[in-house]
Amino acid sequence: MSTVDWIVLFSTLFLIVGYGVYKTYGPKSMDNYLRGDSDMNWWTIGLSIMATQASAITFLSTPGQAYEDGMRFIQFYFGLPVAMIILSVTFIPIYYKLKVYTAYQFLENRFDLKTRTLAALLFLTQRGLAAGITIYAPSIILSTLLGWSLFWTNIFIGLLVILYTVSGGTKAVSITQKQQMAVMMGGMVLAGVFVINMLPVSFSEALHVAGKMERLNIVNFEFNLSDRYNFWSGMTAALFLFLSYFGTDQSQVQRYLTGKTLAESRMGLIMNGLLKVPMQFIILFIGVMVFVFYQFFQPPVVFNKVQTESLINSGLRDDYFQLEEQFSEVFDQKSKSISELLLAIESSNEVGIADAQAKMKSAHTKQEEIRKDVKSLIIQNDASAETKDTDYVFMRFVMDYLPVGIVGLLFAVIFSAAMSSTASELNSLGTTSTVDIYKRSLYKEGSDKHYMLSSKWLTAFWGVFAILFATYATLFENLIQAVNLLGSLFYGTILGIFLVGFYMKWIKGNAVFVAALMAEAIILLIHWHNGDALFGIPINIGFLWYNAIGCILVMVFAILIQAANRQK
Repeated sequence: MSTVDWIVLFSTLFLIVGYGVYKTYGPKSMDNYLRGDSDMNWWTIGLSIMATQASAITFLSTPGQAYEDGMRFIQFYFGLPVAMIILSVTFIPIYYKLKVYTAYQFLENRFDLKTRTLAALLFLTQRGLAAGITIYAPSIILSTLLGWSLFWTNIFIGLLVILYTVSGGTKAVSITQKQQMAVMMGGMVLAGVFVINMLPVSFSEALHVAGKMERLNIVNFEFNLSDRYNFWSGMTAALFLFLSYFGTDQSQVQRYLTGKTLAESRMGLIMNGLLKVPMQFIILFIGVMVFVFYQFFQPPVVFNKVQTESLINSGLRDDYFQLEEQFSEVFDQKSKSISELLLAIESSNEVGIADAQAKMKSAHTKQEEIRKDVKSLIIQNDASAETKDTDYVFMRFVMDYLPVGIVGLLFAVIFSAAMSSTASELNSLGTTSTVDIYKRSLYKEGSDKHYMLSSKWLTAFWGVFAILFATYATLFENLIQAVNLLGSLFYGTILGIFLVGFYMKWIKGNAVFVAALMAEAIILLIHWHNGDALFGIPINIGFLWYNAIGCILVMVFAILIQAANRQK
């Protein structure tokens, strides 16, 4: 990057961190540290909720996913507005009535201490690991693109977040997230404007190319349990995920517990439900436009530049150059097919359109085959190399084609996103560890100041844990899917516990506790054997369905166990 880009990047990051520390330094009480004195307005809450969910993974993986798979990932969010309405009507009023610090305090009031502790431990396990991924996700990409050490990139991101989160608590997280959201969405929209203006064809022609290459596949009504993203999984399986994430995950619950009133918190959630889908649509659409751009300008064979440079410096360089030459030839063929397509569309020649589309798809298939051959060479050169390059697509485009200054801003977008989501996670992990574990079960006689200080120390502990996990993590197939998978393994069980607590008043603590353990064990078994068979039964389902299955299993098992206890 240029000197200007480095200045833009570091100035943006340090101004955000400095502002957060300055505005919130030195909280005087536990309530101030954990709930920010409950004085946030609805739009601050809404932006904080959005920023918590919009991690660096969103801005790294989502455009790359659209590049590879089109717009269909948007269906994942179709159930979000419905979930926000349900939570506003049911969950939030109960939390406000009980004046809780964490969602899990409700479970002790409704059931018993062991059920509260179980839910808190499930949350700490899932969110503690996820915090590591939200640091690792940008670090693995940024360290490669910037030539930094992965270890020191993890340290840099982690320490920045720990600095203002430990210093100012919940209020520092919410205040900085407003600036981070402005940087994130401003930078992404600017990138979208640039890529559209750089296209050698009109916007309508770009849409035709994207459509014929099946990248505008927004809605799929076909019911298929093995398909991760379709209308039905978005409105059912993902709905369960959102109910659990926004209703029982402390990283989100803590955001709206800071509201001045119940109405402010409700409006913040509804704001998230209304704006999140358009926001995700914009990010996906930018990825599609990057895909169209690379139909006119030859893309790299593999977007991870470090891997191809390693090949060039190895004994396999001649094989690589031969494949690269084949890739260029196929690209030229596809370019001619695209020109034929646009001419056929202009003259409304349906036969010509179909013929050109077939040629484009054939050329694209050949390109993908060549890419697989190159990736095989990468593995041959280094057996431990990661060949999945989807997460590198967007930032490689940024570095290769966007002007000076904008490159630094887009890197600031990724860092800001990593900081915003990680800060919420560390804040909630520190709060849950203090309120639900330390204060409730380990040391009950401390002063208010003692618990405020213990919250700071536990927040710092989880920050160090996240950095260590990030340092020793390995790249998943797709980072955004990795986070959704981690959540899906636990969220269904947690949501089931809460739904039993809210709506099944006759079920007691022992029944729901055993039911939750059984349900979680089954979910882990299903995941372990997914794509294979369990007890002779073939299993092939998208991981989003774990949320619905886990939730339903908890409720069914709780009913059966409670009924069996009554008969004794």
